[in-house]
Amino acid sequence: MPVIALTQEMGSLAKDVSLRLAETLGLEVMRHETIERVADRMQVPTSFIGRLRDGKAGFVERLTADRRSLALYTAEELFALADRGNVVLRGWGATCLLRTVPHVVCVRITRSMKKRVEWLMAHLETDDAEFAEAEIRRSDDAHAARMHAQFGVTWGDPVLYDLVLNTDRLSVDSCVAQIRALVERPEFAETPASRALLANMALAARVKSALKDNEATGDIRVTVEADQGKVTLSGIVLDAQERVLTEDVASKVDGVSGVDNALRLMTVPRRFASAKQT
Repeated sequence: MPVIALTQEMGSLAKDVSLRLAETLGLEVMRHETIERVADRMQVPTSFIGRLRDGKAGFVERLTADRRSLALYTAEELFALADRGNVVLRGWGATCLLRTVPHVVCVRITRSMKKRVEWLMAHLETDDAEFAEAEIRRSDDAHAARMHAQFGVTWGDPVLYDLVLNTDRLSVDSCVAQIRALVERPEFAETPASRALLANMALAARVKSALKDNEATGDIRVTVEADQGKVTLSGIVLDAQERVLTEDVASKVDGVSGVDNALRLMTVPRRFASAKQT
């Protein structure tokens, strides 16, 4: 059940590689349904999500965007797709979210700026090279900023990937052949342990999203870990009621068989408590 995560770099031909991979290996490709589901969960238009991701959102949109919800719902969607297997995931931080799963192949598809500008000019049917380069740099800056903010990584860092392919020098078919060869290597064979790790990550993501969705727990930030249906909650909550509510919401998520509630209550400094009594 191969799972391949690719980067999304404008004009790099990553989309062509993902489609040819899917065709060659009989895999699904993540399509526009993801952005529609994330937008639906956030109750915003899909165009708004697109502008945020492409760096085209205005100042007010960037200022008011609920980036935490966007990150949580995106992670839930990607982990669910990866957990089903047989899929190519392009963009959305898939290479960062899934790179700890041993059987997921993480690939960066890259290309020189010159070729990317030529690609965009042809795509837009324009001869304005300056405009095309500005669009690509804006897109790159948006991706780099999001990867740093969401995952604390440098987007172009090669150690984030199992394979870096340059479509200046390799055709789409050669890229597919290289990725296919890596998928078939024993290092990327799916094992019960790697399968369980991915299932646990998918369940933890569902619990985090459920906590965000619930009005009573939407603002509570706790650590969620899952292990074969058992969920452990850790961190600090305001009071005993929040502790109970958090456990209650987590316990109702599909796939959760038990909750270990290790949440601690916020302690009030003795000096602050004394001050409140005076």
